[in-house]
Amino acid sequence: MSGHSKWSTIKHKKAATDKKRGQQFSKLARAIMVAAKEGGGDPDSNAALANAVAKAKSYSLPRENIERAIQKGAGGGEGENFETVIYEGFGPGGAAFVVEALTDNRNRTAANVRSIFTKAGSGLGAPGSVAWKFDRKGVIILENVADEDELLLAAADAGADDSEGEDGIFRVTTDPSELSVVRIALEAAGFEVTSAELTLLPKQLAEIDDEGSRKVLKMVDSLEDDDDVQEVFFDVEITEAVLAEQ
Repeated sequence: MSGHSKWSTIKHKKAATDKKRGQQFSKLARAIMVAAKEGGGDPDSNAALANAVAKAKSYSLPRENIERAIQKGAGGGEGENFETVIYEGFGPGGAAFVVEALTDNRNRTAANVRSIFTKAGSGLGAPGSVAWKFDRKGVIILENVADEDELLLAAADAGADDSEGEDGIFRVTTDPSELSVVRIALEAAGFEVTSAELTLLPKQLAEIDDEGSRKVLKMVDSLEDDDDVQEVFFDVEITEAVLAEQ
């Protein structure tokens, strides 16, 4: 779930991950397998794999699961042919949605995603209809940051684009190609990296009322419950009050 700026979103996402840990682990392993299959099993020479592994570690995917997924992907995936498919559309209140999926059956996934949009009173759009509302970025979340100035300096020295945060929780954004480099530099500097992943950040956050926000989150949950859906991005700023209800 990505799209809103409130820092409480991080806690909400972590709680949701705990609740759906088994399903999340399967999706993370699938992403690793596909990255290894497409670019080889060495994270040092396969940036996509390095990013997939870093994300999996941030969600506490066991090391043996990561190694098994790499071996399976590098060895051909035992006949599994997954591909990335991206869907765009509009949700409740006119919210812009981008849904990324890894699937071995495009027809099944398209039907499932379309059904979720329809049930929410929304609809899928043509490719490019909302993607322009987002920027592809690397995002690193750090917690328990005691010295803000030290973090800002370390992030700048590592080549980060921007850093912001509050109450010891910071978000560092990078160019997608620099995600792994900046993450490694921050970890080497002694900072606690909670997550590091490629994401889509909305260029401008849209504001809708609380009822619309609740419908957006319900739609997000439905999409994330689909086994093929890897990521859901949207451009609505959800208030802390609505997040607290989840």
